[in-house]
Amino acid sequence: MMIIMRKLSTNIRSSAKEASHERIVDVAARAIRRSGYDGTGVADIMKEAGLTHGAFYAHFTSREAMLVEAVERAGAQANAAALSVVATVPPEQALHALMRVYLSKEHLDGIETGCPVSALGSEMPRQSPEVRRAATRRIKEMIDLVARQMPDWGQPDAHERALVTVATMVGTLMLARAVDDTALSDALCSATLKNLDHAEA
Repeated sequence: MMIIMRKLSTNIRSSAKEASHERIVDVAARAIRRSGYDGTGVADIMKEAGLTHGAFYAHFTSREAMLVEAVERAGAQANAAALSVVATVPPEQALHALMRVYLSKEHLDGIETGCPVSALGSEMPRQSPEVRRAATRRIKEMIDLVARQMPDWGQPDAHERALVTVATMVGTLMLARAVDDTALSDALCSATLKNLDHAEA
């Protein structure tokens, strides 16, 4: 009976630790998009996750290790959101729907929960190799997801057009967020949509 009780107690502690770990990663994934890599402190993340600063090292060996998981999580969330958009429309409308949602006002304003590439792209060259590797994996997934929506998916041209489409969408969103002129921001997004739609027609 004592052995069963100890195992049960160990399992409960393990589950609680996993839940705390997941909460920290989720908070960090939002925080890096909201405040950037350098603006994301361990103490603030732990506080937002409802945990003490001292508990951090029970979950991560370093701040870099947390950032790797955070960028992985942010990329996975963004790609899952893109997949859900694709799933709601007929295949021939998927690419257009994906571009429209990506360049929407909601995504423009939702930096904390949106695409981490457009939120963090300019900071990426200064990050550790591990953080960059994690981001690169998710960027490749994003490109592949766009390529799969091309009518000629599987052909070299489709992959090349996916590269251009993703680079254009990300660059547009970065510029649209950078300017303090709403009309210019809107014009950037609408011009990109118009030209990408024309290119894919």
